[in-house]
Amino acid sequence: MIRAALAALLLATSAVPALAADQDFQMVNRTGYQIDEVYVGASSSTSWGSDVMGRDSLSDGERVNITFPNRTRTCNFDIRVKYHDGDQATWTNIDLCKVSKVSLYWRNGKTRAVTE
Repeated sequence: MIRAALAALLLATSAVPALAADQDFQMVNRTGYQIDEVYVGASSSTSWGSDVMGRDSLSDGERVNITFPNRTRTCNFDIRVKYHDGDQATWTNIDLCKVSKVSLYWRNGKTRAVTE
């Protein structure tokens, strides 16, 4: 009887879905340049999807809150930004479950992302 109860308890807890993670973050542009497009895609995906900025742009010194309306258990994401002049920068495997802010800096021809 104890075995049956333990088996039932194990089955019940394994059927509970894992909680969805919070991947929302704030992006801060400190590059000195305008960013026209921002793409955020799961690291496991081969597609970037749509520009999360839509028709907006992110001028130097501005910040934007990037939210995920449909939460998943996925935490690792890739981020790509495209500047007004067409240049772009990409970062991979950012754990957005642990990051609440991504600040972008430009120096010596490269964009650096600092996470908090």
